Parts: sequence; structure tokens; C-alpha cells
Amino acid sequence: MSEEEQDISLSIKGMTCTNCAQLIVGAIEQTGATDVDVNFITAEAHITLPSGKVIEDVVKAVAKAGYKAFPLTDDLTDLEDQTRSHASSIEKRFYFSLLFTTPLFSHMFLPFIEILQNPIVQLLLCLPVFTMGLQYFGKSAFHSLKAGIPNMDVLITMGFSAAFFYSLAGTIMFWGTPELHNYLFYETAATIITLVMLGNVIEHRSVDQTTTAIAELSKIQPLTAMRVLNNGNEENVEEISYDQIAEGDILLVNQGEKIPADGKIQWGESLIDESMVSGESVPVSKQKADFVIGGTLVIEGSIKIEATGLGADSVLSKIIDLVKKAQQNKPDIQRLGDSISNIFVPVVILISMGTFLVSYFGFGIDAQKAIMSSIAVLVISCPCAMGLATPTAVMAGIGRAAKKGILIKGGAALEEFAKVKTIVFDKTGTLTTGKFNVSAIQRFEGATEKELIDIIYSLELYSAHPIAKSLVNKFRDRAEALELINVEEQKGLSITGTDQNSNVYILGSYRVAKELTSDDTQSLYLLKNNKLIAQFDIFDEIKVNAEALVKSLVKQDIEPILLSGDTNKKSEEVGNKIGIHKIIGEQTPSDKLETIKELNEKSMTAMVGDGINDAPALSTASVGVSLGSASQVAIQSAQIILLRGNDLSSVNEALQISKHTYLTIKQNLFWALAYNVVAIPIAAMGFLNPMVGALAMAFSDVIVIGNSIRLKSKRINLS
Repeated sequence: MSEEEQDISLSIKGMTCTNCAQLIVGAIEQTGATDVDVNFITAEAHITLPSGKVIEDVVKAVAKAGYKAFPLTDDLTDLEDQTRSHASSIEKRFYFSLLFTTPLFSHMFLPFIEILQNPIVQLLLCLPVFTMGLQYFGKSAFHSLKAGIPNMDVLITMGFSAAFFYSLAGTIMFWGTPELHNYLFYETAATIITLVMLGNVIEHRSVDQTTTAIAELSKIQPLTAMRVLNNGNEENVEEISYDQIAEGDILLVNQGEKIPADGKIQWGESLIDESMVSGESVPVSKQKADFVIGGTLVIEGSIKIEATGLGADSVLSKIIDLVKKAQQNKPDIQRLGDSISNIFVPVVILISMGTFLVSYFGFGIDAQKAIMSSIAVLVISCPCAMGLATPTAVMAGIGRAAKKGILIKGGAALEEFAKVKTIVFDKTGTLTTGKFNVSAIQRFEGATEKELIDIIYSLELYSAHPIAKSLVNKFRDRAEALELINVEEQKGLSITGTDQNSNVYILGSYRVAKELTSDDTQSLYLLKNNKLIAQFDIFDEIKVNAEALVKSLVKQDIEPILLSGDTNKKSEEVGNKIGIHKIIGEQTPSDKLETIKELNEKSMTAMVGDGINDAPALSTASVGVSLGSASQVAIQSAQIILLRGNDLSSVNEALQISKHTYLTIKQNLFWALAYNVVAIPIAAMGFLNPMVGALAMAFSDVIVIGNSIRLKSKRINLS
């Protein structure tokens, strides 16, 4: 995106079905906007506005199409109010139509109440419902026809209008004659409107259940904070609202309170529950200088933090933004539903017209039954079910994954991950913890173990290498630091230092000791005054659930591959321990890239990695999976991010959620297609009353959405 372009998010009001979203896309694209995505479920539009274009042009284009658009607020309360207002509007229309439809419909079962049998009374009861139906469905139908993208409201409007005007014509033409009762179908017109409105009410309530992930994540953020004020030597605390927090503020968080902002601990120790953000069930111990995430809960202890991440820069905001963007991304399978929906309405109108013509002229069926059959065809058909099949499932799946600390960047990633046949793993930091341990130290020249530990600890204090940090952490409680001078590190080779007695120590790879020993099997060698005094092996700890993950993948006929930049020997040690048989070591970033390309040509391949050197391979794989603790480059390159980086079961959990989501999409599309394929012919043959058709149509959407909602709590086997 160029500097002149800007990303715009809008809230859309007035959409009644998925075809409405396509209509709005066309209207917005005519303004010159690009990357237009309109989501019927969230009632949002996300667009890229080119230079020279203003948002007012887009708002006017949406209004011209028959809908309302206004800038989308990031305030959760406002979003909830908008959603609640829209749902309330639909419910009010439903209850309004129900008020008049109930007595009108009951006239068929209460023949002894003469006033209800009066045609004028029936007309007066039907007229308010019919007017409301025209205003709600008819307006949408008109704009869709005007745009050349007929939506479901065209079918509904044609159905109830045909019943109303047929009855009105009969009332005028046969007033005062016995034949009049054969032409009165006011209750059919009103009932169609009422039942479809009922379906819309249930549909909107159900759809809300598939979009709760964002709302639940947003509610994690506390509304207030306790800011520490320094007055000389005294500290005072004042309560402030979240939007008053400034970067650098010192905030006090006590036991049982939520951390108000991302920050670094300046004082205190605590046990923090990060499950709301990461999905990690085990509380994490934090101390001074550790990073904490806004919205997480202090279970034990009190801390003071320096606020570092606020608003859009906070971890929580970035997660919410990722989930929102993921819901815009469409899987390939959705193209099938969209393609069918585009031609569905015109085809149904033709079938409805054909039903009347064949029934009336071909089989001699009377006009009344022929018209009722054609109306039944219109109101029983349901293109919305196909339009809702994919996005509702994607939202439910992505929402469930987000709660588990798995961020999936869209429906396309879900679909592709569900189809993978090969998963490639980096070694260090992915299959292993990145924390190095030491085998038994072999001592020479009479050196004691305590002396060796002191020397190793003292030298490694000066190195930033991950192995050095691990050794320092391992020996911290057992070692005493020596005073060293002339400390010098040669990257990838050794570190050298001299003590107060002029003893020169060298700790390094086999290359520093190759003149002193032929044993090249160890990782590190320690020399004192050019004499070998110790050697030992270093091994990277394997993550506890790595082996279980590999076994699970093999059961699912997915081939695990280890692809590492480490030596073949080290790679084979790790691979053999966890059950990976195909091991490729000593790979440069470009080598990894070529290997992934070759694997992609054979089958869908996922890559799991965490380092900068993994970024090219993550981008090239069918699906890139990055650990939450990974480098920013790796995270940006991946389509799936595992916030619980130390728990490899997240890989299988993400895989199973993807598979079940993809299965749900296929089930939804099958139901939507099968329903229409069966229901439309039944209606065309005259076996369905239009009112029954309207009820069936209304609930076909609910069945599709209900199947998607199951994803939120459906039991998923991870073994």
C-alpha cells in the first residue's frame, strides 16, 4: 500500500442477506476503492481508498445502493450498541407483523368469528404488514435489481406481493359473490413476511454466536488503572481510566487485578494467568524486567510496571486486529457458494414462472393453485444458506482457535492447513526449547569440577550467544565469577579471557583443541594455558510434547520432516528421539526455501519455524506456522501463529480445528444445495403451501448457522 492510500473500515446497516454484501462491493468498487471486502455477518466493510478519494464518496455510493455506512469505531461499547440496535430493529419489525398476522392467520381456524371472515378486515390487517414488508424487503430488492445483482429479497418480495395483489384483485373483481373466498390469500402474504422476519431474528442471534471471539478478547482489557505518582520520597496512587494511560507511566497492579497495559515490571514478583491471551493454562511466574501483557490477570503478588504498549501497539490489540483480518480472508471453497448464489435468484424466478405456466397451461390446473405453487417456489428457495455456509464456519473456527492461543490469518489458511500432507519442522526453538543442557564434564590435568564451572561461567558471562546464556543460567547458583581481563569472543569459534594470575582460558569448538585431542564428538573444549583441561557435550532440550505430536501426525498419514541449519549429527539426534525419520540438516535459508518448493510440488506442505532464517521457507510453504515467541519477521511470514510456543500440541490443535472447520463448511454447502435441490421441485409440483415454504426457508439458514456454532464447543480429538 502506497503512502497516499489508506485502509478504511466501515459499519454497514441494512443488509438482509449475503447477496446484499456483493451488491455493496460493486457499489464501493465504482468509487475507485480497491481490496473491497464486505462481510454480511459482521456488517463491516474493509477497503483501500486510493489517493484523491475521500470516504464521503464511499458513504454516498453505499447510500445510493440502499444501505447506510459510517466509519467503524474501535470502541467496543459502540460496536455492541450498533449490533444491539440492528437486532432490536429486526425484532421490532417481527413483533409488529406478528401483531397483525396472528388474528389474520387465525381466521382459518375460527370460522365462527364473523368479523375475521370479512375481506375488508383481512385487507386492513394485512396492509400494515405488507407495507412494512415492502419497506424492508422491497427496498432491498429494488436496489439489488437496479445494480443487476438480484438478492433473496427479490424472491421474498415477489412471493408476498403476488399473494397480496392476487387477493386484492379478487376482492375487487368478485366482491359480493360466493367465489370471493377462493381468491383471498391475505394471510399468506402476511405470514410469509412474518415467518421470514422470524427467521431473520433467529439468524441474527445465531450469527452473533459465531463472532463472539473479538468481543470476548476486547473485554479482557480493563477500563481503569492505578497510576503511581512520586512526590519527593512519597508515593501516591491515583485511579485513572484506560485512555489516560501514557507511555512510561508507572502502574500498580495488585493480586486479583488485570494488568491494564503492556509493560515491563519495575518492582515486585507475581504469578500471572495469561490464558485469556495465549491459551496457556499454567500461570507464568514474572519478576523484575520481565514483560507483561495488558489484560492478563495477576493471581499472586503485587507488581509495578512501566507502560510500554498502548492502543494499537498492544499485544491484545494486535491479536484482535489479526482475528478481524482473518475473518475477511475467504477460503477457495467459498467461491463455489458465491458462484451459485450469483445465478441462484434469476434461476429461481425462471423456475417460478415456469411452474405457473406449466401448471396452468400444461396441466390445466386452476389459476389459484398454479399461483400458489409458483409463490411457494419463490419463498422456499434459499440462496442465503449457501452464502452463510462458509463465513459462519470460518468465524466460529477462527474464534475457537483464538481462544486457544492460535491465531489463524484467514479462511484460506484454514482450508489449506486442513489439506496438508507434509509438515516440516525447524529444530532449534521449534522442536527444542532453545535452552541448552550439559552432559557430564570430562576433566583433565587434575582440574576440579568446581574450578571448571567457575571458569565456564565467568567466560560465558561475556557472550550473548544462546548457548552461553543457557550455561550462565545453569551454573548461576553454583559458580563464583572470576575477575577476567582481555576477554575476546570470536563468533562461532571461541571466547578467551585471562585471570588475575595471568592464566589464559579458551572455551570453544573442536577447532581450538584439534592439536590436543582427536575426540571431535564433544560440543565445547576448555583450555588453560593451551592445555586441554575439560570437554563436554551440549544438547538442546526437546520440548516435552514433541514426540506425541509426531506420533499423532503419523497416525493422520501426515509425513513429519525435520529441516535444520544445525549439523546432520545434531539434527539426527533430535529426529531419532521424537520419531522423525526424514531428517535434513546443514541447511542455509536458501536451501530450506528450495526444499519447501520441492515438497510443495508433491503435496500441500506446512512449515513450522521460529527464526529469521525460517522466514523465506514460511512464506513459500502452503501454510507457514510460526511460534508466538518467534522473530517478528517469522510471525509476519506465517499464516498461523501459535502463542503457546512451548506447547507443540498447539500444532495438532490448529490442524484439528482447521480440519473440523473445513468439514463443517462442506456439510453446510451440502445442506444448502441439497435443501434447494429437493425443496424447489416439491414446491413446483404443488405439494407445499407458501406459508410452509416460508417457514422452511427461514429455518434453513438457522440450520447452517447452528452447524457452524457447534464448532465453538465441539469435542475435538487430539490424540
